[in-house]
Amino acid sequence: MFDALYIGATGMQAQQANVDAIANNLANVNTPAFKKNRVSFSELVVTGAAAGQQGAPLEDTAALTAIGAGVQLSSSAKVFDAGDLKKTDSPMDFAIVGDGFLELTLPDGSRAFTRAGTLKVNADGQLATLAGVPLKPSVSVPGNAEALIVSSTGRVQARVPNQANPVDVGQIELVRFTNAQGLLSVGGNVYRSTEASGEPIAGRAGEDGMGSIVQGMLEGSNVRLVDEMVGLMVAQRAYEASVKVVQAADEMLGLINGLRR
Repeated sequence: MFDALYIGATGMQAQQANVDAIANNLANVNTPAFKKNRVSFSELVVTGAAAGQQGAPLEDTAALTAIGAGVQLSSSAKVFDAGDLKKTDSPMDFAIVGDGFLELTLPDGSRAFTRAGTLKVNADGQLATLAGVPLKPSVSVPGNAEALIVSSTGRVQARVPNQANPVDVGQIELVRFTNAQGLLSVGGNVYRSTEASGEPIAGRAGEDGMGSIVQGMLEGSNVRLVDEMVGLMVAQRAYEASVKVVQAADEMLGLINGLRR
């Protein structure tokens, strides 16, 4: 009977994690380049109870009755499906169409990656994220630049006074991973590589399977409101079912405690 209480509690805990993931997805439905979270569950290790006489060998599977021990959260991973493109007409907005991430150099010198393409020129004159983290390789923008032009292959040019043609100022490169779902999210649409994701593979946009860059557009969130609301209702019903299990087990224990000789 106590097993039923524990099993019901594991179901409640698992569905609470599911609801938390859905809530985070819904909260970021309008966050550019946000990738939704998806949780997966697995059965907890089963326990064997001898169906025959005591001392039955464990190797004799016919003498065992398998009883599940509940459910557990097996993984929580990002889903890197592409989001819809949104036109902004801002020359500092860039969307990656296809596979690829922008590489960043964090203040501690470590590498990070993002698909959020809203950029600016930081205090050092380099192209950087809104948080001021520069791209890698760095792209230095002249202080007198009047406009930036970025091609689909990542070639960056600037219009400067007294120059009839734009001048080259750098190249935006992309990286991709063999298993993007293995990336570690550190917040702010920024990721770090892990053993599961593999090492970043650098390349030029539009070549060797790498995505292309579109200026004046942003990639939207890949959260689908209808899917998330349906998932929320399913999670709520599953949570309620686990609550009923706990309540039923508690009532049965109450009946046992109330027995009189």
